[in-house]
Amino acid sequence: MPGTQPPHPKKLLRDEARRRRFQLTNEEIRQKSGRICTQVHSLVDGSRTVMVYCSKAPEVDTSTIIPALLSQGKRVVVPIIEKETTSLRLSYVNDPCHLVESTFRVPEPIGNEEPVQAMDVDVVLVPMLAFDRAGNRLGYGAGYYDRFLSANPGIRKIGLAFSCQEISSVPAEANDIRMDCIVTENGAFLCDGGE
Repeated sequence: MPGTQPPHPKKLLRDEARRRRFQLTNEEIRQKSGRICTQVHSLVDGSRTVMVYCSKAPEVDTSTIIPALLSQGKRVVVPIIEKETTSLRLSYVNDPCHLVESTFRVPEPIGNEEPVQAMDVDVVLVPMLAFDRAGNRLGYGAGYYDRFLSANPGIRKIGLAFSCQEISSVPAEANDIRMDCIVTENGAFLCDGGE
């Protein structure tokens, strides 16, 4: 049709990444997430305060990471989505039972918020739709994490994804933030652009 714009390359990549991820069975997601979570513990070993995204299916399941980190005496921070400002508000979580499904079906500590400053966070675990070996990440498109990470460059960034979400090259723009490290069920690797 004349005047119709072709789909943006990132949209095509997001669609492909979603398709690949949805091909995983629930059991595959459970097993692969378990292997990813095991590796995360050694990566955050020296950190005091860890920010963990609260997963929703079919993302890498972080539900076992939070209680494990709490049992190790770490402070665990979770993001709360502010749709009006397209930003993330942070809260400590002391009990995973306080997490209830909220904005975009993401679990949040509704009614049990304990505000935390971004400067107190040592490392953040970041969800990804797709990634490349240079640490470029493709998120869901709203830019919540890119804005947060851009405003807080001192936080170590660890992306979590399944190996099927890897692509040869994510088209990166100036406001896209690279990961320092990426973890899949096949292992963790430092990114070319990481610190």
